[in-house]
Amino acid sequence: MSVDLVIRSSAGEVALALLRTVPGRQHPVLMELHRERTERGFTVGDIHLAKVRKVAPGLNAAFVDVGHEKDAFLHYFDLGPQYRNSFKFAKGAVSGTITSSDLTGWKLDPDINKDGKIAEVVSASQSVLVQIAKEPISTKGPRLTAEVTLAGRYMVLVPFINKVSISTRIKDDEERRRLKDLMQRIRPANHGVIIRTNAENKRTEDLEADLKNLLQRWDTCFHNLRNAIPPKRVLGEIDRTSAVLRDLLNKDFTSIHVNDEALTEEVRQTLERIAPEKAGIVKLYKGKLDIFDQFGVNKQIKQAFGKQVMLPSGAYLIIEKTEAMHVIDVNSGARKGGNQDQEKNALDINIEAAREIARLLRLRDMGGIIAIDFIDLYDANNRRELHKALKDAMADDKAKHNVLPPSRFGVIELTRQRVRPETEIDTTESCPTCGGSGEVGAPVLIIDAIENALNHLLVEKDMSGLTLRVHPFIAAYLSKGLPSVQHRWWWRWRKWVKVVGEGSSQYLDFRVVDGSGKDIPL
Repeated sequence: MSVDLVIRSSAGEVALALLRTVPGRQHPVLMELHRERTERGFTVGDIHLAKVRKVAPGLNAAFVDVGHEKDAFLHYFDLGPQYRNSFKFAKGAVSGTITSSDLTGWKLDPDINKDGKIAEVVSASQSVLVQIAKEPISTKGPRLTAEVTLAGRYMVLVPFINKVSISTRIKDDEERRRLKDLMQRIRPANHGVIIRTNAENKRTEDLEADLKNLLQRWDTCFHNLRNAIPPKRVLGEIDRTSAVLRDLLNKDFTSIHVNDEALTEEVRQTLERIAPEKAGIVKLYKGKLDIFDQFGVNKQIKQAFGKQVMLPSGAYLIIEKTEAMHVIDVNSGARKGGNQDQEKNALDINIEAAREIARLLRLRDMGGIIAIDFIDLYDANNRRELHKALKDAMADDKAKHNVLPPSRFGVIELTRQRVRPETEIDTTESCPTCGGSGEVGAPVLIIDAIENALNHLLVEKDMSGLTLRVHPFIAAYLSKGLPSVQHRWWWRWRKWVKVVGEGSSQYLDFRVVDGSGKDIPL
């Protein structure tokens, strides 16, 4: 099984598409899509020095100012057992009474009461060291935790504890003992460690280097706390590109394609640091097509993000989002069952749907409560087989999840951790006649609008080296034939306008970019 990563850098955003070869599929399948705004706001993992605005005893929680328009939410259970130590450390770092990030000689205070009340340990106007646990979603502000952790490639550093934990996905008892003994020897006192799955069978030097890097980041956090005035971000999580490489990179990765030269070099440097043997798989894409069109990503996005999602067999899913949950309906559609009986045919459709649903949950980053209405199965063994198939398909999902057995009505309910807003992409096209208004007015020809914009830029502003980005259908109309519309523009303005088709463009949308690739306001 091979894995390809396609990275598209555009104005204000970096998008990462993870493609994996799947048995039975002709082309690599889009498994994950990550989109990061370059002007970053609040990202999971960011550490902030924040100020408590209000304590709400009825909720056993506090509302905290981290600089967002909505106050962040900090529940008592998210304070962490070692909250007193974290609070004392932040206070001392800000005032200067603590002069080092080294916790070796730190005398740990006792854990806070597991069933206590937040008013006993937190008061209004206090400055607290917190970490973003969930990004702002809808009308809610960020969700916080005061139990600060720093994630590396092979481990997670947890200050103020003296415990080594190991991922349950590492099954070999001898390897678990080796890792635990090693970390007990090399970790500083009062720094706990959670060993990640990636650490399995790794060399001692690699683990030591990862631990050293995390301790350096903790030291950076300490220095940024000096004289800090809340709200202030004191340590940012690494960007999404580096985080994806850190968390997902393994021996199955065969290539990483990037459309931006500077970002290509950044990715290569990241790989040389975390996985030197993989640095050679980074390739700069220089094609004329949009990189997501070249690798079929835009086509798969259109297929996977709509209300209706087709399955290869002809069956299909209907996905509805409500305020409280997501609801998915499985339909047999045009699938032919051959000579199979109805029960066997329903089981085959359900298992195919279960695997596709597991992929879509990761791809669309759907979280919260999800109810799936599968086709009815009457045999208890078949219902158990379906439940197992869905759990197996979701085994690689890094988000915490819980899958319940089918109910008496054939509905499977599951919960999936939600830490950032769901990825939503509009896959519908606006009506070319009414523009989505539902009323037909005087039609505005897209070619006239484009020519008016180009005339303004080429003649009135005397610009050159322009590129017109439009829907592939419009691009074909403008560039095909002899003489083409594109050639007539040349004769008219004596300046060549490059035309590029983009699968992500709406049918009647267009934009013009300059020679450096920046959008020109129209």
